[in-house]
Amino acid sequence: MQKRNLGSMQVDALGLGCMGMNFAYGNPPDQQEMIKLLQASVEMGETFFDTAEVYGPFTNESLLGKALAPYKDKVTISTKCGIRIENGKQVVDANLDGIRQSVEGSLKRLNVDAIDLYYLHRVDPKIPIEDVAYTMGQLKKAGKIKHWGLSEAGIETIKKANAVEPLTAVESEYSLWTREPENELLPLLEKLGIGFMPFSPLGKGFLTGKINTNTTFAKNDGRSKLPRFTKEALEANQKLLDLIKEFAIKKQATPAQIALAWLLAQKPWIVPIPGTTKLTRLQENLGALNVAFSSEELARIDQLSKNIKIVGNRYTPELAKRAGL
Repeated sequence: MQKRNLGSMQVDALGLGCMGMNFAYGNPPDQQEMIKLLQASVEMGETFFDTAEVYGPFTNESLLGKALAPYKDKVTISTKCGIRIENGKQVVDANLDGIRQSVEGSLKRLNVDAIDLYYLHRVDPKIPIEDVAYTMGQLKKAGKIKHWGLSEAGIETIKKANAVEPLTAVESEYSLWTREPENELLPLLEKLGIGFMPFSPLGKGFLTGKINTNTTFAKNDGRSKLPRFTKEALEANQKLLDLIKEFAIKKQATPAQIALAWLLAQKPWIVPIPGTTKLTRLQENLGALNVAFSSEELARIDQLSKNIKIVGNRYTPELAKRAGL
């Protein structure tokens, strides 16, 4: 497996997002099958896994803790705190005592002595980010966590947090149909030496070419509520997928591999975390590491893709309020 420096830690060049293994995308798959998938992924060389306390909630961390127990000395795990479930809804809550309690719960569920990379899942405007950063520093000194990061944080928040306790990584959505990080976020991370972990690097499945206007999402599939997955948006955004497919044919690769290889080519400190529940898809995604672009090809993808207007917001208005704070 190729390695990359994610801030101050070295990890696989391509991680595995585990959320969908029992959360967010409809009825969860058989958990015994997910244990087999996780263990098979380690045997294939995948050793970097991303989860969160709220996935389930709690059950995704427990899944990883059980599946990866035989590989403790081989794997790196990132998890997150700062979102709790209240009356069936997610509530952003980064109170400092809650963070300390969350760490203890995550350590037990993941069955580890220290968390490799611990994210604040969403910024809580009620809690000064400097206080959160100080608390994370204390957790590092106590040996509870090794590194810390922010998810979906704004520019000024990142600056303030990093000044108190240096950040290892920032996590946000980035892909060929979500290019906003290029405006301010990536330049700032490069300046500060902070790594970047793009989630949904395959556009929640759209960039694989397996989703179209005939696709029906279950009510408990989060995509059923997202503006970018309406039939009208999917039809309009097909232009981007057609471009990706054009390059996939030239490179003898799949659309997913082109989308991931493009992300990997943007910066050497970017580590995408595509998720999957199928071993064949994991193998396909890892194949992106063998796809290379010339500078001319990257320039052409950049030029052509930027001329395609992406239809539909990536979040509902309610979810959008929690991003970029």
